[in-house]
Amino acid sequence: MVVNGHGGNYVLSNVVQEANVHDRRMTLYPAREDWDEARQNAGCATGTREDMHAGELEVSLLLHAAPELVGSMRSERDHLVDSRRDLLVTGMAGYTRTGVIGEPSKGTSAKGKAILDSLAEYFGRHLEMLTSRP
Repeated sequence: MVVNGHGGNYVLSNVVQEANVHDRRMTLYPAREDWDEARQNAGCATGTREDMHAGELEVSLLLHAAPELVGSMRSERDHLVDSRRDLLVTGMAGYTRTGVIGEPSKGTSAKGKAILDSLAEYFGRHLEMLTSRP
């Protein structure tokens, strides 16, 4: 099992898919759907499209797990980007000066706890799928 905290790492998805061509050998957790369910279960106002980096989800996790790492100016850091068509070429710097693409002002410790609880609940599903045989 590869546990990945970076939601956009599509390279790992390809690695896992290739590893499973002949037999169930590997899983990647959380998958995109797990992140989506966690957002929904936590009552997040933003989705993965607008909340890409240092936004509601990530700030909520930090407010729950390590609040001392969250700056006091997060309410002033909201930054939305409609299209990131050239992200692979320009990187984050092409779209943000601060590193934020999302709405950190919407993050709360309670949402962070709910996100982690949701992810923990669905972790077992990945283990079961990996260890069961068709």
